[in-house]
Amino acid sequence: MTVQTFSPDGMFQPVPYHHVAVATGSRHVHVAGQIARDGAGNPVATGDLTEQVAQALRNTARGLAGAGASFSDVVRLRFFTTGWHPEMMEPFLTGIEKAAEELGIPTPLPPLSVIDVAYLFEPDVLVEVEAYAVLD
Repeated sequence: MTVQTFSPDGMFQPVPYHHVAVATGSRHVHVAGQIARDGAGNPVATGDLTEQVAQALRNTARGLAGAGASFSDVVRLRFFTTGWHPEMMEPFLTGIEKAAEELGIPTPLPPLSVIDVAYLFEPDVLVEVEAYAVLD
């Protein structure tokens, strides 16, 4: 196994992700920010955070697979959102859960951050995902 995830005693719990990832390997895979677009660049799920999160993760899975990786190799996820407020947490997590079942994303999740920004790619984009993976 190239990636070990864990949450040491004394770190804030419960959260749906591990706080720490340790990876060994020589191939590093960086998947650029993925958004809710299909293969032709058409918007998917305009205005629906849950579906945009799920689609962005599907696109991330495609990027990982193209490099011979999967979510089990991911050491860090970074989500960028626009207009974040606490009420967004439930649809955000629902999108992750939906994609986790479909794509085999491990739970708890690898270390992740959710960062609110003023603007993403285009006005309809609510979320963007970056992934970092390590392979032997």
